[in-house]
Amino acid sequence: MSQALDTGIKNAKNVLHYTFGQGTVRSLSDMIENRRHINNGYAVYFVDQYFEGNVDFIKLLSISDDDELIFISTGHEPTTKLINSIKEKLTGKKLNNPSTIIGCGGGIVMDVAKAVANLLTNDGNAEDYQGWDLVKNQGIYKIAVPTLSGTGAEATRTCVMTNKKSGLKLGMNSDYTVYDQVILDPDLTKTVPRNQYFYTGMDAYIHCIESLNGSYRNAIGDAFSQQTITLCREIFASDDMMTDESRSKMMVASYLGGCAIATSYVGIIHPFSAGLSVVLGLHHCMANCIVMRAMEEFYPTEYKDFWQMAAKQNVEIPSGICDGLSDEQFDALYASTVIHEKPLINALGENFKVILTKKKVKQIFSKM
Repeated sequence: MSQALDTGIKNAKNVLHYTFGQGTVRSLSDMIENRRHINNGYAVYFVDQYFEGNVDFIKLLSISDDDELIFISTGHEPTTKLINSIKEKLTGKKLNNPSTIIGCGGGIVMDVAKAVANLLTNDGNAEDYQGWDLVKNQGIYKIAVPTLSGTGAEATRTCVMTNKKSGLKLGMNSDYTVYDQVILDPDLTKTVPRNQYFYTGMDAYIHCIESLNGSYRNAIGDAFSQQTITLCREIFASDDMMTDESRSKMMVASYLGGCAIATSYVGIIHPFSAGLSVVLGLHHCMANCIVMRAMEEFYPTEYKDFWQMAAKQNVEIPSGICDGLSDEQFDALYASTVIHEKPLINALGENFKVILTKKKVKQIFSKM
């Protein structure tokens, strides 16, 4: 391994509290009640639209008449426009100072909850805080209840958003973005469609292979990454990735993968995935898996492992995504990829643009 470079991360922050195990979602009620005396006492819930109309699930969340429930569509990834509109809605209803914000869903919903929690205590718009350590004030106290495993959104210090005007897909990278409490209940992932379970779970694996193959390294990030990869290989090399045991392991892998990436950087896969999301509107986790079609050159061992695991679980990875694209679309894909300098420097060095020329980037996308 080449000499590790300094990540610049000196004082890492993790989730303050977490609870793990089957049925632990039932502890959410007490957590919220213990905070009712703070601010105006009400809570704001962000819940995956998948659960709208699911009366039994909504009952588990212990929503009172004074609370605000907002269902979040996961058809598209979060935009700065969406976050701004939610802030305006809550402010207009005088619900901009809740005691607690709850994010219940996958990475999209948890990121929306984190972004809104920050924006309610900081002036301006969401796009003003896309970057590193731009958030100045502590956000609203927030609780994550993941119903998908893999993105690590429950553990990371960022919440990713796309600014459609600038084409920038970037998060609010800040200690203030970290959840205060996480409830890790593997029972909540029982109904996830198999393909989606694989795509999302692979986000944890991909985070960590990029980190371990990068130049910006540290011992703690490496330890989190190595354990995450070990768990992912156990899960996806097993006969069934969705048994109770596998779903429990996946929830742990997701959390640890989020902790890993909080102290390190991703590599080549995520910038190309971001390009697919910004230009073609593909969901992040599926886009990661599609990018793996073109990664043998950069991650040969992990490339082989990925396709073996996909075959073992009989999961379909879309292909031909970039067939027939125009030169303008390829130009947009190039711009939306190389804008992510830190990950690409991590993977390829300061002169990454010498390697990732427009021609080379087009060749890579054409394999997808």
